[in-house]
Amino acid sequence: MTTDERALPLDLDPSAIQRLGRHAVDFLADWVRELDSAPASDYGQAAHLVTTLRRPPGDGPGDFAALLELFRQAAGQGVDTAGQGYLAYFPAGGLVTAALAELLALTVNRFTGVAQVAPALVAMEHGVLTWFCDRFGLPAGSGGLVTTGASVATLSALLAARHSHGDGILYVTEHTHYCVAKAARIAGLPAERIRTVPATADLRMDVSAAATMIAADRAAGLHPFLLVGTAGTTSSGTIDPLPELGELARREGLWFHVDAAYGGGFQLTERGRDRLAGIEAADSIALDPHKSLFLPYGTGLLLVRDPAVLHAAHAADARYLQDLSPVDDLPDFGHLGVELTREFRGLRLWLPLHLHGVRAFERELDEKLNLAAHLHNRLTQDSRFEVPWQPDLTVVLFRLRGTDEDNRRLLAEINAGRRVYLSSTTIDGRFFLRVCVLSFRTHADRVEEALAIIRSAC
Repeated sequence: MTTDERALPLDLDPSAIQRLGRHAVDFLADWVRELDSAPASDYGQAAHLVTTLRRPPGDGPGDFAALLELFRQAAGQGVDTAGQGYLAYFPAGGLVTAALAELLALTVNRFTGVAQVAPALVAMEHGVLTWFCDRFGLPAGSGGLVTTGASVATLSALLAARHSHGDGILYVTEHTHYCVAKAARIAGLPAERIRTVPATADLRMDVSAAATMIAADRAAGLHPFLLVGTAGTTSSGTIDPLPELGELARREGLWFHVDAAYGGGFQLTERGRDRLAGIEAADSIALDPHKSLFLPYGTGLLLVRDPAVLHAAHAADARYLQDLSPVDDLPDFGHLGVELTREFRGLRLWLPLHLHGVRAFERELDEKLNLAAHLHNRLTQDSRFEVPWQPDLTVVLFRLRGTDEDNRRLLAEINAGRRVYLSSTTIDGRFFLRVCVLSFRTHADRVEEALAIIRSAC
């Protein structure tokens, strides 16, 4: 073995860790410093970098500075989802303190699938989950787990619902996130088991129509088992009538699941709690802190009223686990979801919440509600636009009073300027531009700039 090949062993000494860490932290500081002037989207070097970055690793050690530069170039291509100008889909701000938490957690690298292996870390994660349950008004004894996102959380919720209430029919609307249908398919439920309940003119599930469909299915000898409400749809940010849906589910003996992937974070605010009223009746809630709590992508939560049902739907055993035993009242997360091997995800939630304090998140979310309302009002005052729906949260839909093709051209011109990046959706067969104000880095100045760009692009 040559000297060069021994230059960077896998087991780094403390001085090497400090040296590499300084380079990495300097990179982070520079990246964040430049976010304000960075383009909202950039594909200029994408084709070249895609070819370059497919090359295989070398047999010997590389240069960290050179590799970090390649990463910088690669990260600069595409859409800047962490920047101030990202107003499409659901921004994930990339909170730096959560990233630092992840560095710490992955370096410690403790296994948290069973409590006995890392009881204090499991308690840390469980404490965050218990706090979230309390904030959503779930009863004492509620629990859940941290997942990679609301899609995985939805799958586990569906499995728990089926285990508890039996196989049968589930009810959604056309605005329900497609992860529900995907979860049903993965769980082996055929497409004909999914009922699409009509939506009202304001894009909410029609509770009367849902009740009628449930009754018709029962009369046909079928078994309704799951009703899905949404606390902030992806297309429009609309909140379904959760109190009425919760009452319908209770009356009919259905499991009530609420998809709060986008809207759940607003539960920390007074206005959010008012608008999400009724969510406390849910049997399960899926939410994505990587949306409305600004955490890194890959951070989801599943909260359940009765963790025992979640355990019953997912737990398994094997002889090689015979040395493990329960620890006090701590959960074994590997028995509550589809993952057995899982990293310690709790610190990316625990550290930012304890370090910044809950009010810091509340202030940011309140600002985003204000900015979305302001954006809606300003667009409504411009006679060139149709702005049909008052935002429930921070998604604003609008379109030119013209053809769909006119609106596609408008979107393309807005995004071509690279200061802001919007998305679109289709509702009732009509093309709408979609703005979502959600990043903790987006403030009034960028929203005003977005309004100016929209007007000048018309």
